[in-house]
Amino acid sequence: MSYMENLASMMAIWNTEDAAEQRRLTEQALEHNVHFVDPNHNILGRDAFLKMVAQVQSEIPGAVYSRASEVDMQNNFCRYHWAIHLNDELIMPGFDVTEVNDAGKIVKVIGFFGLHERA
Repeated sequence: MSYMENLASMMAIWNTEDAAEQRRLTEQALEHNVHFVDPNHNILGRDAFLKMVAQVQSEIPGAVYSRASEVDMQNNFCRYHWAIHLNDELIMPGFDVTEVNDAGKIVKVIGFFGLHERA
C-alpha cells in the first residue's frame, strides 16, 4: 500500500466504530510499534492506538474526521491539516506530521491541535 492509501486508512479508522474494520485498517496501515503523540496522548503500538480511538470516539460521539489539506511529503515525512466536525460544525482543526517507512506504513504521528499561524 502507498503512504497515501495508508493515510486514508488511518483517517477511516477514526470514522468507523466497527471494531473488526478498525483492526483490519490498523494492521494494514500502521506498523505494529506505531508511535502516536498529540497534546492528550503518547502511545505505542496498534492496540494502544485502537484503545485511544475508542476512547476519543466515546468522548465525541458522531464526530467526523477528515483531512483538510493536501499532503506534503519529503524524506518519508508527511504533513497535512485535518479537521473534526460534529453536526457539520468544525469543533477542532489540527495538523499532523506523520513518518512512514519505505513501504508506506505509518510509524509515527505527531499531532497538533488548532491552527498554526506564522509569526
